[in-house]
Amino acid sequence: MSVIEAHPHKPFVPQHATVLILGTFPGKNNVSVEGLDEWFYASKRNQFWNIIREVYNKSLLTTEEKKALFNEKGIAIGDIFLKIKRKENNNSDSSLEVVEYNDKALNKIINAHQFKAIYSTSQFVEKEFKKLFPSIKIIESLPSPSPRSARMSLPDKISYYKMKLPE
Repeated sequence: MSVIEAHPHKPFVPQHATVLILGTFPGKNNVSVEGLDEWFYASKRNQFWNIIREVYNKSLLTTEEKKALFNEKGIAIGDIFLKIKRKENNNSDSSLEVVEYNDKALNKIINAHQFKAIYSTSQFVEKEFKKLFPSIKIIESLPSPSPRSARMSLPDKISYYKMKLPE
């Protein structure tokens, strides 16, 4: 029997947010990078914060530094799932079974802000978002920061994120 996991973080939404980044759900055993703060994308292997560090040339060692950057740049962050079960013992999106979507929080966030763009961190997230919010057309997938996604090199992912995210 699979355990139901509840999301440990609330979406982070600066008042003046113009961009929303959406993922799926924290990785299993959300192990932080080299003992750093655990927050979104804290898995040692996930490239998200490495990409963001390079895009903005910031160290981003703590949650406070990450929040300060996202507040400065007007970037909100959240996940599409609120509660899940894992079909397999890994962090793959395909092993996630949705118990509850994070649709109430996302609907409130979307209605309270004039987002210029909503970026998903995978095509899977984009597909799930479109099921929940079919009338919202400003969603686009960024290259996945997952280490399993080898379609694009890390330098190419950094360039792509740099092109899309606020300066």
